Amino acid sequence: MSEGAQTPHADEVETEAEGGAPTEPEEETHVEPIETGADAVIASLKKAGAEYLFGVQGGAIMPVYDALYSESDLKHVTMAHEQGAVHAADAYGIVSGDPGVCMATSGPGATNLVTGLADANMDSDPLIALTGQVPTDLVGNDAFQETDTIGVTAPVTKFNYFSSSPDEVGDDVGTAYALAAEGRQGPTLVDLPKDVTIPETTVEPGKPKTPDTYNPPEEADEEIVEAAAECLMNADKPVILAGGGVIKGEAWHELRDFATEYEIPVITTMPGIGAFPEDHELSLEMAGMHGTGYANMAITLTDCLLGVGTRFDDRLTGGIDSFAPDAEVIHVEIDPAEVSKNVEADYPLLGDASEVLDQLDDAMTRAPDIAEWREQCQTWKDEYPLDYEMPEDRPLKPQYIVEQFDDVTDDDAIVTTGVGQHQMWACQYWTYTEPRTWVSSHGLGTMGYGVPAAIGAKLAEPDKEVVSFEGDGSFLMTSQELTVAVREDLDITIVVLNNEAIGMVRQWQDGFYGGRRMASEYPWIPEFDKLAEAYGARGWRLEDYDDVEETIQEAIEYDGPSVVDVLIDPAENVYPMVPSGGDNGLFALSEDMLDDI
Repeated sequence: MSEGAQTPHADEVETEAEGGAPTEPEEETHVEPIETGADAVIASLKKAGAEYLFGVQGGAIMPVYDALYSESDLKHVTMAHEQGAVHAADAYGIVSGDPGVCMATSGPGATNLVTGLADANMDSDPLIALTGQVPTDLVGNDAFQETDTIGVTAPVTKFNYFSSSPDEVGDDVGTAYALAAEGRQGPTLVDLPKDVTIPETTVEPGKPKTPDTYNPPEEADEEIVEAAAECLMNADKPVILAGGGVIKGEAWHELRDFATEYEIPVITTMPGIGAFPEDHELSLEMAGMHGTGYANMAITLTDCLLGVGTRFDDRLTGGIDSFAPDAEVIHVEIDPAEVSKNVEADYPLLGDASEVLDQLDDAMTRAPDIAEWREQCQTWKDEYPLDYEMPEDRPLKPQYIVEQFDDVTDDDAIVTTGVGQHQMWACQYWTYTEPRTWVSSHGLGTMGYGVPAAIGAKLAEPDKEVVSFEGDGSFLMTSQELTVAVREDLDITIVVLNNEAIGMVRQWQDGFYGGRRMASEYPWIPEFDKLAEAYGARGWRLEDYDDVEETIQEAIEYDGPSVVDVLIDPAENVYPMVPSGGDNGLFALSEDMLDDI
């Protein structure tokens, strides 16, 4: 490795379990003779087992693209914008479990990746970015399309690297790939100057591997495990909080077995959706700002909280002082930086989620006696159900649309979303029973994520249905990626829940800013069904309840990319809701209740 390597670090990310992604293919991969540094880059990706590359061509990355010219094992998908490339690669990594790969040129190409890198960093998604760079003798001279890519991306990557030798560049890429996949997953980046990718080399890269100094914990301290098990066994009101790390660490089987063996109710964070089946009687679904009333009641009154693979972010906890105030906290976490960062851990269990859950299971000698607690949780389910009014004289309700799409798709259908009200409705009113079927932007909250994510998700799982819920504001940010779906003939369905506004901003303005709707409503907006047709996709416009069933069925059955522009009730808001920094146990079920909390 050359100078400029950045030590892997942990920022405020939600997932904390060891990545189960393999860093090499099971069978030996045939590698063409290495002639240039760019050939070594491609050979390294092949040895890593990469299949798809998402990118946009440009001058400084052109040598790497040239090395792809006659390559048949790696499939390149040309995106409309670099942000689309990084989101597609991000979603590919979420769904497949293996790092997604994106490519961009220097300067604006690299800077256009930054939002997606920050997104992946916040959510600990496995991703590797390869960026072109001007020749090293021009670095620092303000050359054409030069940017300090390493400096710009250092805060939003797990590891980034300025490669300086054609003999080492292949291994540089392999190291970045391995680091993206292993331990606490996250985005990595390798900057590739032209005088590294163009010159000759015959050095074949080895298989991807992490540095010897990178040793994420696997098993937790046995004494703390035994104490944590004692806490669980003696608890009167225990709950399990499953975060995104359960899915990243492929620990969902261990989680389900543990929860059902000891009959402990399970709550998820938003990134943890799918870690535990929501149709199970022990499921309380999602907690937090827009979580279910019953999940928030349980998390407020629990006396023993087992958090697995969660960073306890503010959208989950609300006010720290009021979050699980009477609970002893057991925190299963692979990243030491996350332990007691937001919520103090009484029993810090550092290690891989699946390994630590097995340790806890071995230490448990009996189940807690919590029949009354389970009954109480069920009572809250009955008292605070997710529901909505649907008067015939009002426009379409978005919750109803989500439910109808859920009804006609397979249980393992993948849902991607942008960010806003539509995102919340999609996670509240779709029933998730499998991991890696919920793909969204959590920590960073990136509008426009849904469409490129649907592309990456579909290529990762071509045999599964993919439905992308977008808001009109979110869709406008990356709708051009629909051209990619058409070109690649991808069978994805995009549902625009259209209220002619940036709905979540408008909801906050109504609730907390005296109804002063500044820059949150659109005085004019395109007809998205016609826009879809212009792009070469199929488009539908949905306005009446009588047309819902037929339109949804036609869109799902259409073999290719389609857009359903759904004109929803512009007055509809997302509830339950806990105000920012509020008490999860004091949630509002309507706007009228906000003044009381």
